[in-house]
Amino acid sequence: MNMLNRREALKLGSAALGAAVVSSAGEAAALPVERSPEVARWEIFHYTVRGPAEGNPFVDVELKAAFRQGHREVEVTGFYDGAGVYMVRFMPDTVGEWSFTTRSNVKELDGRSGTFRVVEAKPGVHGPVRVANTHHFAYEDGTPYFPFGTTSYAWVHQSEALQEETLHTLKGAPFNKIRMCVFPKHYEYNHNEPPFYPFPHTGAKPGDADWKNDFTRFNPEFFEHIEHRLADLQALNIEADLILFHPYDRWGYQSMPADVDDRYLRYVLARFSAFRNVWWSMANEYDLMKAKRTSDFDRLFHIVEMEDPYAHLRSIHYSVVAYDYSRPWVTHGCMQSAKFDVATLYLADWRKPVLFDEVQYEGNLNKRWGNLSGDEMTRRFWLGVINGCYVTHGETLLDADSEMSENTTPTLWWSHGGTLKGTSPAQIAFLRRLVEESAKSSGGVVVRAGLEADAKPYYLNATAYEQDKKTARTILYFFDDHAPIWYEFPLPAGTFKAEYIDPMEMTITPVGGTHTGKATIRLSGKPFRGMRFTAV
Repeated sequence: MNMLNRREALKLGSAALGAAVVSSAGEAAALPVERSPEVARWEIFHYTVRGPAEGNPFVDVELKAAFRQGHREVEVTGFYDGAGVYMVRFMPDTVGEWSFTTRSNVKELDGRSGTFRVVEAKPGVHGPVRVANTHHFAYEDGTPYFPFGTTSYAWVHQSEALQEETLHTLKGAPFNKIRMCVFPKHYEYNHNEPPFYPFPHTGAKPGDADWKNDFTRFNPEFFEHIEHRLADLQALNIEADLILFHPYDRWGYQSMPADVDDRYLRYVLARFSAFRNVWWSMANEYDLMKAKRTSDFDRLFHIVEMEDPYAHLRSIHYSVVAYDYSRPWVTHGCMQSAKFDVATLYLADWRKPVLFDEVQYEGNLNKRWGNLSGDEMTRRFWLGVINGCYVTHGETLLDADSEMSENTTPTLWWSHGGTLKGTSPAQIAFLRRLVEESAKSSGGVVVRAGLEADAKPYYLNATAYEQDKKTARTILYFFDDHAPIWYEFPLPAGTFKAEYIDPMEMTITPVGGTHTGKATIRLSGKPFRGMRFTAV
């Protein structure tokens, strides 16, 4: 047994590389047994084996592995990584001894087996994110997770220097989820070529007469690069909401035949699903992909359901025509909307979390969707949270001397990453702090996974309850554009302390004494203020 070298470890950082073994298919007549490397819970176990490189292994070779612990068995699909290298990845979710056996239509890859040991998770690692308490989320170990996301669609398709700048920015930003595309993007203000392409091709650039994709093969370097970035995000405790398809294309990826879509999706699942921080977004603006029907996306959802052994979160984004988020294979709603007044209806109808993943962008573009003020972006975050949902940030701020043309490619966070310039991230960090302070977990059980909106409020408010779902612990009010000078707050049973909240100035000011029943409190008389009541 040998530890993988840098190439065989797919150039992953140490944060993602749990344990790895490699063997050569021709090293002995008897199939060897790989023994007892050690991997932490929810990290990645890698098994690599060398096999045939002739023909087209991407299409011709099938490789799976059954991972077993006691009576439990998890089947995982392997993949061809080029140059005669085959790999299987597995994310174990329980500690103890595990074994595995491969199955393949190629003799050299079939029947290979091994064992490994899984130890307790590393500090700060809580597992994949799951739906919790119907409308909210928690990590697999029960630790509450509140998605305060951002959007940078094509950041992994920029220069290496710009990608590193993006990671540096994310390290100090309040965001714990990022929406990002697998395929490169062609759109307004997006005209650069990516450093890698997912498929081999002829021709120098798209649009050339001799440009042609070979959709029967993959370019492993493209996928390795994204894996490196998934590992970087994982080290920052950021979830990667991976957009699998989109219509912003000049390379031919949005209109691939169904069999190519399916093969691409299965390859992505085989390579990426062992990363604990992955979410699946089936498409961005799926309804603009005119070569596909809704039934095609239904089919793709089913492939993910069947072939993701870890059941990562799944949704789909739209432009005009929303997908049916009540369907059982969708784990949460993904809205392009700022209609927060109907959010509680979505929650009641779908009985699953709702993310307003696109509420327009803080920026100064010529486009209406790209020129919100920072305060308005923050306001929309508050409206989402106070209605029991979650909101995703985006930023499209041009420099003052930028060329006035959509045919340029300035560095805009919304697509390219780089450095955040707006005012809303700091205000969003303040709101995230308030929301996270409303939660706790005990013994792996989420006690207060999130804020539940008042279905018929006089002023917008939401409550975090104890496990009994009746006892209020935290109540958060947001007056939006109303500016009362006083209000009689109808408090639930219990005794509460009160605090004035200024979302834009990011301040918390205590109100003297304690409060019960109908509590009359003098207010600022200014709009966009809040109040927090906490049980004592």
